[in-house]
Amino acid sequence: MRTQVGIIGAGPAGLLLSHLLHRSGIDSVVLERRSRDYVEHRVRAGVLEQGSVDLLRRTGLGDRLDREGLRHEGIELRFGGTAHRIAMTELTGRAITVYGQQEVVKDLIAARTAVGGELRFEVEDVRLSGLDSTSPVIRFRHQGREEELHCDFVAGCDGSHGVSRDAVPAGVLTEYERQYPFAWLGVLAAAAPAASELIYAHHDRGFALHSMRSPEISRLYLQVAPDTDIADWPDDRIWSELRTRLETVPGWSLNTGPILEKSVTGMRSLVVEPMRWERLFLAGDAVHIVPPTGAKGMNLALADVALLGDAFAAWYDEGRDDLLTGYSDTALRRVWRVQHFSWWMTSLLHRLATDDPYEAKLQLSTLHYVTSSRAYATSLAENYVGLAEV
Repeated sequence: MRTQVGIIGAGPAGLLLSHLLHRSGIDSVVLERRSRDYVEHRVRAGVLEQGSVDLLRRTGLGDRLDREGLRHEGIELRFGGTAHRIAMTELTGRAITVYGQQEVVKDLIAARTAVGGELRFEVEDVRLSGLDSTSPVIRFRHQGREEELHCDFVAGCDGSHGVSRDAVPAGVLTEYERQYPFAWLGVLAAAAPAASELIYAHHDRGFALHSMRSPEISRLYLQVAPDTDIADWPDDRIWSELRTRLETVPGWSLNTGPILEKSVTGMRSLVVEPMRWERLFLAGDAVHIVPPTGAKGMNLALADVALLGDAFAAWYDEGRDDLLTGYSDTALRRVWRVQHFSWWMTSLLHRLATDDPYEAKLQLSTLHYVTSSRAYATSLAENYVGLAEV
């Protein structure tokens, strides 16, 4: 096979890049090791920044998003028995939209298949070669057959455990990483959300988050130890702990219902530099991971491929290579801003150490300042809804 851009990974980044390239008249093939059903139903992030919403609308992907997405103009910080609203839209003129990653993926797959886009699911044994030449080759096995895909460029959008990053020679990439001493126990519950906006709760027993996926489905999280066994958390224990950490404001109570899914996710920060080597361009979780506290993972991946889409269009349409050459430096400015914000939100809201009362007092002091200073609240809001320029 022959194409212009070979894309590895059918998550939001890879699929959106393929969609953007199609709109610019550039051919691509997307290779994904999982099944279509799996990628359309895996529950991941659910908050879209204003810029992500604008991008999806601008590229013809806004119809279902506008019908089913939940627009939020603020978030609530809950600590010390009080609730404090950060009025994001009032402070910044922008908002967020709650719309699950799996829904974005469904919309993208539908858009690509509607125009005959080449998507290969359940691909095995992917191998990259010739990345330092003008004609890279992706070899893989699909439906029992060995195949080769020849292309001009390769986009690695296959996550932190994919093959793309490992195809870069040793010594080229530098990793910057931070592991956090806690994890999130997340549940999806058939319970109507008890609030119209997200609630971030700081509590002596650990952080909790009240979110939603629809008017009938709640998404809730608890800070737990990183070695937590999900078997030790039956439903009754989960609901009890959520009530303890969230029901700290008089008159507010949590809605409960059957738990549909539950899992434990470790938390870390990671940046890999540079995000390009020769004809290989890396995007999304393949080169950066953020803790989920700031709701930035999917948004950062979409921002990466928006840059890549423009860069490939400039190359093919105008013969310019400046955007491709500058892709890594440009993307990394946003990546590090988002890394800082995600680290800051995580450090502010989670219980960091059981034996450090000084740290706990600093957290409370910062929370009081954030919720009483318009300037500080505006900074939080600007980062949360997504900075237009970085």
